[in-house]
Parts: sequence; structure tokens; C-alpha cells
Amino acid sequence: MTGFIGFLLLGCAIGTLGGIFGIGGGLIALPILILVFDVDQQLAQGTVLMMVVPNVILALWRYHQRTRIELRHVLPLAISGAVFGWLGSTVAVGLDPGSMSVGFAIFMLVLAAYTFIQMYIPKAAGTGELKYGWPALATLGASSGILGGFFGLGGSVLATPILATVFGASQVVAQGLSLALAAPTTIATMSAYALHGHVDWRIGLPLAIGGMASVSWGVGVAYRMPERVLRTSFCLFLVLCAGLLLLKQA
Repeated sequence: MTGFIGFLLLGCAIGTLGGIFGIGGGLIALPILILVFDVDQQLAQGTVLMMVVPNVILALWRYHQRTRIELRHVLPLAISGAVFGWLGSTVAVGLDPGSMSVGFAIFMLVLAAYTFIQMYIPKAAGTGELKYGWPALATLGASSGILGGFFGLGGSVLATPILATVFGASQVVAQGLSLALAAPTTIATMSAYALHGHVDWRIGLPLAIGGMASVSWGVGVAYRMPERVLRTSFCLFLVLCAGLLLLKQA
């Protein structure tokens, strides 16, 4: 079923997983639209962003209610992320969809490998305090923003493992800060995709509604799961989606 109700239910499932992983659902919805519904890469990215924007804002609010997100950490991430997210998206809309799918799959594999390896490297317990200040956060925001804009993800996918492993944040704090980065970045990025006609509103609207209805439940589940289980599940999902995308382009 691919009508409004079908995409609404799909949005509910994606919103739940997005809340659990702290990624707003974009990384989940994007390969589904490409693999199951045969949407080309740029149109899928723009459409997914329509779902991601409200879901990220809602998930950010839920995380902030449970774990305080410091404004001094958020601002350098959010400002640089939004600016460079716009730049990344303006480049992405003009590229070959097939090549972008392959690049996206490789990006997911690298991210999964990095996240998995970091689980087994001894490190101090993560806290709410970060090891590095605003210059490093602004650099992370810019890097996450340009990659997020390029792949239509809002930047939180890259920022979450970096904040947890390099900056020393706990997983839930890292996910909350990543959502704070993703909120303005996805708004800027979606605007660029929409201006170039790469948004399917008939798909994006029910996905957004379904996601908003379920993301809070996903966030609640995340707080009840062990950190290693969260990261391992995240890695396995990335590898599965990357493999399917590469098979599709083979």
C-alpha cells in the first residue's frame, strides 16, 4: 500500500527507529525510498528531509527534557551546520543519482566501521561535559553540515559518533547535541532541495506525520537500552542498507 495511509504507517515505523538511534529517521527512510519505491537519489533526499525537519525538532525537545543540552555547545554546531548544509545541498542537486547512491553507501559503511571499532577502544566514561570547545564544535558542525546537505541527512549521522568518541559525550548526550545540529541544518538543506524541485510532497507529508506520532516513543526506548546495544544496532542497520544500495547499483 503506497497511498497516504501506507506512507503514514511507514513514517510511524521510521520515526520510532529514528528516535531510538537519535538520527531523526532520515538515514532509515532514504534507503527505503530508493530500494523499495525506486525513487532517484536526489528526489529521495529532498523528500526525506520533509519528514526529518519536524521529527528532528520533536526528538530534540524530548532529549532536552531528559538531558539538558547546553546552548554554548549547540550554537557553534547549529550555525556552522546550517551554513555548510546549504552549500552541500546546492552541490548535490546537480550530480548523477547513481553515483550519489554509491557514494552514500560507502559513507554508511565507513561510518558503521568507525562506530563499531570505537566501541572496543578503551576510553573514559562519557559525560555531559565535552573535551573541546566552540572552535572544534564549529568544525564538526561544518563537516557534518556539508555531508548532511550532500546526502540529505541533516548532519546528525556523522556528529553522533564523533561527539561520543572524540568529544567524550555519553551516547544520549551525543544524540541530543546531534539533533540540535540537525534541526537548523535540515531546514536549510530542505529549502535548497525544494527550490530545485527535489521534494515529493505526497510522500513526505504522511511520512512526517507518522514520524512525529512515534518518535517520542523511540526516544523513550533509547533511554532504556544499554549503550553498546544502541551502537551495535546502529552499525548493523548501516551495513544492511549500504549493502542493498550497492547491490541495486551493481
